[in-house]
Amino acid sequence: MTAASSASAAPSSRSARNYRLLTAAAVITGLGTHGALIAAAFAVLQAGGDGGDVGLVAAARGVPLVLFLLVGGAIADRLPRHRVMVASNTLNCLSQAVFAWLVLAGDPKLWQMMLLTALCGTGQAFFNPAAEGMLLSTVSREQASRAFALFRMATQGATIGGAALGGAMIAAMDPGWVLAVDAAAFAVAGVLRAFLDVSHIPSRAPGGGLLADMRDGWQEFIGRPWLWSIVAQFSVVVAAVGAAESVYGPLVARDELGGARPWGFALAAFGAGTLGGALLMTRWKPQRMLLVGTLCVFPLALPSAGLAVPLPVVWLCLVMFVSGVAIEVFGVAWMTAMHQEIPEEKLSRVSAYDWFGSVAMMPLATALAGPVESLVGRSQALWGCAGLIVLVTGAVLFVPEVRNLTRKPDPAEVAAKAPGPVPGTATGPAGTLAPAPASADAEGPVGRLG
Repeated sequence: MTAASSASAAPSSRSARNYRLLTAAAVITGLGTHGALIAAAFAVLQAGGDGGDVGLVAAARGVPLVLFLLVGGAIADRLPRHRVMVASNTLNCLSQAVFAWLVLAGDPKLWQMMLLTALCGTGQAFFNPAAEGMLLSTVSREQASRAFALFRMATQGATIGGAALGGAMIAAMDPGWVLAVDAAAFAVAGVLRAFLDVSHIPSRAPGGGLLADMRDGWQEFIGRPWLWSIVAQFSVVVAAVGAAESVYGPLVARDELGGARPWGFALAAFGAGTLGGALLMTRWKPQRMLLVGTLCVFPLALPSAGLAVPLPVVWLCLVMFVSGVAIEVFGVAWMTAMHQEIPEEKLSRVSAYDWFGSVAMMPLATALAGPVESLVGRSQALWGCAGLIVLVTGAVLFVPEVRNLTRKPDPAEVAAKAPGPVPGTATGPAGTLAPAPASADAEGPVGRLG
């Protein structure tokens, strides 16, 4: 093997190893976390709480997630991202372990459960931007779409499996044991993430301070119309979908469809659709990725409309499946655009603004869902959710960058199509064509995935 080929193999091997570690850790935490979300609700009820108490514990997780996201993004671009991820996993592990111990001991207080859930949400606020930045910096452009699709397929499978496993465990044992499993999952994932190889990432200069880093991330975010317009769109889309599926869906299932079982089938169909969409995107590389992705947001209005009618269970499952496929097409297209357009050293800060914009309106939407239903009626509220999704998605299509941003050619495709040397062409050593200057944008920050 020549020196040149050895140099190219090293980043390929390192990137593949990092990708496998990130995927395995995400699957492990996904299996634990989605079961623990169900377990936390049952732990509150088991302790004598009611539906309002369950909502308080859920809000205790969401509020710090929103509050600390931007700080978490700035820190993840300032410190080694894998260390931020490991520290967040450690906090989540400890908080869930204490939560499990209190539940198993038999006398958890509401304020204790809220505090521990808030600590878990704080850990996620620091973890999410670091994790997304780490994943985006791990793959090269020629592997990006397929790598992101496979990653999302694995994590969506973990979401489905975790919810099913958590439900089965709660039926057979105390919810505290499910929380203990989640704590163990965070411990294992933290160990895996500690072995990530970040030697290829240059040390980041601290800059002018945390606030300066956050302002720099804001300038990067607001300076790209395609970026802030889609994040603004999703602040409404996520809120509308959350209100429809978290609040109105179970009520429609109870009153119109025959109970929780049909709604479980519908949610399972959505999960199956996400797996199908991710599988599709392992092979499909749309040239105008944001245009295709945005068009695939329109089907997210279908479940709200289906619940408003309401559709029979079979048809509701079908529209849930279609919306699951659609959101994965958008998700892979979005990650690919971020990977292509955002500088590596600013990925976590920009991801933090993306996360913040997407989830900021969710608590308000779920809180207002009940009063809106009382004011206008459930069916009208659901039609309103569907209409908002269509309206804001149509508005985003008026942004030229959303319609026109195109996928840059893969380096491998360019090399395959490049003509051979012709007479009179300037050559480098040994008669080869002189190479173009190295470009992080052309190859990706860490080389080939392998």
